[in-house]
Amino acid sequence: MTQTSNRFFDEVARLMNDAAGVAQGVRREFDTLVRSQAERILRDLDVVKREEFEAVKEMARLAREENEALKARVAALEAAVKGPNTTGPLAPGSTPTVM
Repeated sequence: MTQTSNRFFDEVARLMNDAAGVAQGVRREFDTLVRSQAERILRDLDVVKREEFEAVKEMARLAREENEALKARVAALEAAVKGPNTTGPLAPGSTPTVM
């Protein structure tokens, strides 16, 4: 009788082990399917990746800084062109005199 019950339990244990392996395979397959569907949806929505967003954000920051520097430079040049003897900006078509 012990031989039969051990054999029965061995068979049940083997079946459970096989079922666990199948369940893990199904889970991996499900994860792969969900991941591929999510990637397809994001690709269809034309969502940018985080790295690309950060790169463009940095480019915009540098452009703003350069814009501010150029504004200051233009203001300084306009002030230099006006000089202490003139009352306003240059008339169209006239050229500034350089000393």
